[in-house]
Amino acid sequence: MPAPEEDLKLLVSAAEKAGEIARRYWRQEPVTWEKDLGAGPVTEADLAVNDFLSSELLGARPEYGWLSEESPDDPARLDALHCFIIDPIDGTRAFIDGQEGFSHSLAIARGDRIVAAVVHLPVKRLTYAAHENGAATLNGKAIRVSEAAMPDADVLTTKASLAPAFWKGGNPPEFKRSFRPSLAWRLCLVAEGRFDATLSLRSAWEWDIAAGSLIAEKAGASVTTMTGRPMRFNNPQPMLDGLVIAGPTLHAEFMAHLEGR
Repeated sequence: MPAPEEDLKLLVSAAEKAGEIARRYWRQEPVTWEKDLGAGPVTEADLAVNDFLSSELLGARPEYGWLSEESPDDPARLDALHCFIIDPIDGTRAFIDGQEGFSHSLAIARGDRIVAAVVHLPVKRLTYAAHENGAATLNGKAIRVSEAAMPDADVLTTKASLAPAFWKGGNPPEFKRSFRPSLAWRLCLVAEGRFDATLSLRSAWEWDIAAGSLIAEKAGASVTTMTGRPMRFNNPQPMLDGLVIAGPTLHAEFMAHLEGR
């Protein structure tokens, strides 16, 4: 069984190669269409990256399961000891618009826990990485979450998270709200300490957050669903009940304010 360190090397290499593919389509008006059931846009680049990653990663680890936003779900992944959890391009709308803030999100779960993870932004040349036995890094250098608390915290979230229904007394706590297009990148920006927290108070797909969750955790963040439960991955329905990711003090503050906590 490969060690997490070896799996991480595989993910980093694959992510960097995927970035080369994505850059060939970026700002070149790739063919784009809408997925069924209002699931958002997809481009020929998403599929090209997905095909490459499937071949590269499963070619190296054929015994691992496979879960990707752009692949049909294979229930065999539930019986595998390890499973790749992949978002070929996270932030597809940003990619279509020619923005730089899209990423490749690659993770490996052992059982229901993430043990190796990479989030790579190919245009920005940023590679966030972590495995279960080491620190979180950005381009090879260790990173750490901030120690900010309310009301000074700068939080990556959508306007929808401010809805009164989510908060005790109908009032969200005081903090600065910011936004970035890739959810995977938002988790890494918190891990890096550039922002203080990220929230999503609605269900989130595993492939959006699997890699970033380990990177944030290994950078010192408290990482839970919006109900305060630990994150568990490779579920039959690959979704989690939102997320709250922040340094321990700020995370506790959010938990104290959220409705139902």
